[in-house]
Amino acid sequence: MSFDIHSIRKDFPILEQQVYGKPYTYFDSAATALRPLQVLQAMEKIFREFNGNPHRGAHYMSNQTTLAYEAVRDQVQHFINAPSREEIIFTKGTTESINLVAYSFGEAFVSEGDEIIISEMEHHANIVPWQMLAQRKKAVVKVLPISDRGELMLEKLDELITERTKLMAFNLVSNVLGTINPIKTIIEKAHHHNIPVLVDGAQGVQHGNVDVQDLDCDFFVFSGHKLYGPTGVGCLYGKRKWLDAMPPFLGGGEMIEKVSFSGTTFNALPYKFEAGTPNFTEVIGLGAAIDYVQQIGLTNIAAYEHELLEYATEKLRTMKGMRIIGEAENKASVISFLVGQIHPYDMGMFLDKMGFALRTGHHCAQPLMDRLGIPGTVRLSLAFYNTKEEIDQVVKAIEKTVELLS
Repeated sequence: MSFDIHSIRKDFPILEQQVYGKPYTYFDSAATALRPLQVLQAMEKIFREFNGNPHRGAHYMSNQTTLAYEAVRDQVQHFINAPSREEIIFTKGTTESINLVAYSFGEAFVSEGDEIIISEMEHHANIVPWQMLAQRKKAVVKVLPISDRGELMLEKLDELITERTKLMAFNLVSNVLGTINPIKTIIEKAHHHNIPVLVDGAQGVQHGNVDVQDLDCDFFVFSGHKLYGPTGVGCLYGKRKWLDAMPPFLGGGEMIEKVSFSGTTFNALPYKFEAGTPNFTEVIGLGAAIDYVQQIGLTNIAAYEHELLEYATEKLRTMKGMRIIGEAENKASVISFLVGQIHPYDMGMFLDKMGFALRTGHHCAQPLMDRLGIPGTVRLSLAFYNTKEEIDQVVKAIEKTVELLS
């Protein structure tokens, strides 16, 4: 590898802590990733050295905040290769970004009897907003099924598409199964029928390079905190032709051109969708996170995480009673599993006491759990700050837990 894992781990001081008197080992990056010192320092600089509302003031600190805030918009544009900076909207995260599209696109383009297609493996954030839209507009949500291996059954997509299909929304990577979906193929098929596609990139953007122009997606959303940045910030990319035609999601300051009691006109993109004081400290922290992963190299990160994924999968498969949930051919560094009849919560609780942070439960994907016929899983999610030694240790801890609970 062209990066030094030991140097990288020094950038994450939280890994030096102990819990319950044991070294802290973090395998829950799919829920929220750890933040490197570079991100913490960038945010601290804002808090300590200047404060001013972007776009709103003539004074020095407001100008400095505006410059730093808008520089991150340029970063995001280049990070995902968007055609223009005006197509980058700052939000609170993936969930708000999807809700923005569901509300605004829905208001402009969805009518009674129209259809939205999603899949069985979606996170609740890419299910519930479409259900709310369907209820509001008397539309229909249709679901593309998955195979037992955890892969989309693309052969069923043609059966779901009709002349009433107004939008498709799919994740790039499943937060439960780790499946990397063939998004480009889906988009090509959708565009053949003039159907726009939203891509939930929350679990994908941190694991490899994303090029929205190459994908040709109509909307792309992601969160800062899964990209080693702060919580409470995320991005929506949308093609200008859609964003221009969509009404604002929220009303207030910044998103206006002129306000009077006889009527209001709205600001130009991207500000039309950024009402109120922005979370500028978090946006600047997101910029530092993007800098950080780009310095390491997303290609390097993807290669190293794939190596860890293969190593961990092989180790876990040797265990008696182990059942890995989701064995798609193309996977990101997420492993969900069950062992024998042990409830995932019990497994997670024991592992926690041994110093290991793993996620348990339905992972905000209850329809997927219903499809699989299970209550939930234990999820081990890997990031580039994890090591093979940590994998060896957690495998031993799982074996010990199985011994104790059998």
